Amino acid sequence: MEIISTSAPTVLDVISTKELEKILVDEKLFASEEESLGRVEVLGRLDGIVKDWIKRVTMDKGISDEEQIQEANAKLFTFGSYRLGVAGPSTDIDALCVGPCYATRHDDFFGKLFRMLQETPLVEDLTPVPDARVPVIKFKFNGVSVDLLYAQLQFSVIPEDLDSLQDSLLHNLDEQTVLSLNGCRVTDRILSLVPNIRNFRSTLRCLRFWAKRRGIYSNAMGFLGGINWALLVARVCQLYPNALPNVLVSRFFKIFAHWKWPNPVMLCPIQYQAMPHHVWDPRSNQRDRKHLMPIITPSYPCTNSSYNVSSTTLRIMQEEFQRAKELCEEIEAGKRTWITLFEPYHFFGSFKNYLQIHIAAKNAGDFRQWKGWVESRLRQLIHMIERDMGGVLQCRLYPGDFSENSVKSSSQCHYFMGLGRKQGVSPQDGEKFDMRLTVEEFKSHVVWMYSSWKQGMQIHVSHLRCQDIPDFVFPGGVRPPKSLNEKKRKRIEVIESTKLKKSESSTAGHSSGQKSSQTESGVALDGSHGLKSSPSVEPSTSSVSSSTSASSRPQRPAVSIETEDDNATSVSQAQNFNQVGATVAAALATGTISSFCQNESLEELEPPELTAPCFKTAFVATQKPIIKLQFSSLVK
Repeated sequence: MEIISTSAPTVLDVISTKELEKILVDEKLFASEEESLGRVEVLGRLDGIVKDWIKRVTMDKGISDEEQIQEANAKLFTFGSYRLGVAGPSTDIDALCVGPCYATRHDDFFGKLFRMLQETPLVEDLTPVPDARVPVIKFKFNGVSVDLLYAQLQFSVIPEDLDSLQDSLLHNLDEQTVLSLNGCRVTDRILSLVPNIRNFRSTLRCLRFWAKRRGIYSNAMGFLGGINWALLVARVCQLYPNALPNVLVSRFFKIFAHWKWPNPVMLCPIQYQAMPHHVWDPRSNQRDRKHLMPIITPSYPCTNSSYNVSSTTLRIMQEEFQRAKELCEEIEAGKRTWITLFEPYHFFGSFKNYLQIHIAAKNAGDFRQWKGWVESRLRQLIHMIERDMGGVLQCRLYPGDFSENSVKSSSQCHYFMGLGRKQGVSPQDGEKFDMRLTVEEFKSHVVWMYSSWKQGMQIHVSHLRCQDIPDFVFPGGVRPPKSLNEKKRKRIEVIESTKLKKSESSTAGHSSGQKSSQTESGVALDGSHGLKSSPSVEPSTSSVSSSTSASSRPQRPAVSIETEDDNATSVSQAQNFNQVGATVAAALATGTISSFCQNESLEELEPPELTAPCFKTAFVATQKPIIKLQFSSLVK
């Protein structure tokens, strides 16, 4: 295993790490002693319940021998953030129940154990999810959220000292059982592979906090989840075994801002066993070859933990890595402090147009199941929109939900998706945007395929302008006035800089032929030195009338883009996009990246193998389109 640097920490590193960890304390990212003891108590009581459960199952199977009944055992394992030691306030517990060969998942785990939990005091919000890829029972025990999985091993008696890392446990197990065991095995393997667990935990807390602040923490929505961030941080810890968290955080962004995806991130070589379980290998598996951001689990069977990442979410994360890398360089130079790294991404001020996805159900139990199904498929809506809009529109999904304070929050919530024109794409006269059939396709071919759908489960999709965003998405339900004033201030600055540019150009004169130019703020200018016209979208009258006519399919509204006078429009500030994600996606589409490749010979400060190619492409700043869409046929 290669190591980039073994340098010992300096006095400045110690001081910087203390400043970094103080931010974590100030942000209350550590569970209190009372909360920690409460989790320990819940696990103890849950362990007692499963041991009582397995003895009842043993007797129900017709085993009357008292000694065998007493030997019957089921064991609890924890994994995820709790097992890694980075649990914070209100963090749930991921637990695995391991039972003997005669205790089945369907009849005994989702049957008898579920009923026992129903009868247990302090257990509430009990939700079985037997049809999930990894079957789970979700509930709250004395206020602590628990996700309980089950693994039926080929043992007649489960030993109390069972080691979950033994590969022999996986013999003759089905895929769901292997996936259920995988969480514990991966977590324990990570802890065994990092050189310093304390530094690993502090760094992981920083990166989890940063990812949540920047809106890129969600495996289900195509970003990275807890286990993905843990694997990336563990890799950096391996490359810098003696570094303190301040260095590890900085090197994390330096490495992954330039990582050549889809080269995989691995903590150890991929393991193979004489068992039929699927192991990630793009050399022989076409499906693995399509993964854009492979982060490989270290225990057998080694799989890609980030298969949900799409070209869109990869692009967003690369932009965030690059931003954080530049901030860390300024922090190391003493120009900024660590708190600037954790500034939140202002999602509701970054776009002019949004999609609002509202889901609801009749009761809390139905809603929990419905929400989990819809949430795991919202990333497909992004793919459909960008596909049907020809890649002109780009979407960014907020990785969380919101509930109205005035409405019962246990049976409804809202998701939001930002819409913006792809950078560098100029608006075209008469350009049309229509998402109605796209949304209809999403609902009919994805959402309504839910086999457990019940009456009252609903989903509504609507378009919103930035100023129409509901107040309940903001902290305290109050829209911050500063964000609006800031936008006005920037708009005035842009207009003033444009006027100044006009004045300078008129004084200096023009060469023959009109040429485009740019202001320092990145606003594109046309040949007449006016701001390039920004598009607006208006539905035509004919499209509205046609949508109300009787037809077997909803009609697309004719949504056209027209140019506006530059005095009546606001100009959004151009942002530089990291083009690595687009390059990798294009290479994958053409089949040029098809081999299994690794990063080797990493060097300190100047790693050529990790550096992405530099593209000097002409950049044209454009106004994001204002999209007015009508979703009039979005019912089931």
